[in-house]
Amino acid sequence: MQKINDLAGIGNAIVDFQFQVDYTDLEKFKIEKGEMRIVDSDFQNLILNYLSERQLNICSGGSAANTIVAFSSFGGKASYNTILGNDKYGQFYAKEFNQLNIELVAPFIENKSTGTCLVLITPDSERTMLTSLAVNEDFSEKYLSEELISKANWLYLEGYKFSSPKSSKALQTAVEMAKDNKTKISFTFSDTFITSNYKNEIEKVLEHTELIFCNESEALSFTGKDNPEDAIKDLSNIVPNVAVTLGKNGSVIITNKQKISIPPYPAERIDTTGAGDMYAGAFFYAMIYMNSLEKAGHLASIASAKIVSILGARLKENPKELLYSLNI
Repeated sequence: MQKINDLAGIGNAIVDFQFQVDYTDLEKFKIEKGEMRIVDSDFQNLILNYLSERQLNICSGGSAANTIVAFSSFGGKASYNTILGNDKYGQFYAKEFNQLNIELVAPFIENKSTGTCLVLITPDSERTMLTSLAVNEDFSEKYLSEELISKANWLYLEGYKFSSPKSSKALQTAVEMAKDNKTKISFTFSDTFITSNYKNEIEKVLEHTELIFCNESEALSFTGKDNPEDAIKDLSNIVPNVAVTLGKNGSVIITNKQKISIPPYPAERIDTTGAGDMYAGAFFYAMIYMNSLEKAGHLASIASAKIVSILGARLKENPKELLYSLNI
């Protein structure tokens, strides 16, 4: 089939509820700062009621979804495969993707709720995520769109899908579909929760992966190494291309064992939500349309610095203006 999209994503469809909170708010509910926890809707509602007087920001999210949106915002041709509950949040999610001109294959499932995530942002800009997967737990092979995969040059998969048995199996099938249709595979570790609990599943995907995205903590967790340099070396022995974000130390790209160091770009940290997702989306854009991994690293670093300076995972300024910042 003709490749009409450059990047297709498969991941959870999550509507984010973002609040700025104090450390005492986390302590009240015995929530560990910075954790990513799967919770039920009752626990979410308990906290929502508690925070009902606080300012709330709502947007469509999900790790891979954020990356697809970022890629599209730079001008990339993208698509996304997921499922939604047939409720107001599912309608909200689909409407936003339609407005962003992203091809969305996301059946509405009757009598199921759309996934939601409480994003609690503490004064140090750290985000704590309490996610109710809801309908996402039912994502299975029958909801995979092989047509969407076959029409894309790259397929981007998120590690969070391993947290549900059905979607974990679907991810493995998506890899086979991509191989059959000559679609290149990329993968993001997503979280140390995933690398700690689903290493065997990740290893199977990485056998066919050409590009990994992860942060320093995820790299250390997956490889079991004590320092980032050894962890990155291990990853580069598994896949040909690796992009690792290192926080205040910038990021490192390894391509066919060659190292490209990307410096950090200044940012006033307000909210780290979606920083890694933005990094991947900007990286893909420059890699595909500028044919340069070095420019990809710089654009990704610039864009993610902008994201941590604002609330939420969407750039407020025109993303294309950031392209003029590439002075390399």
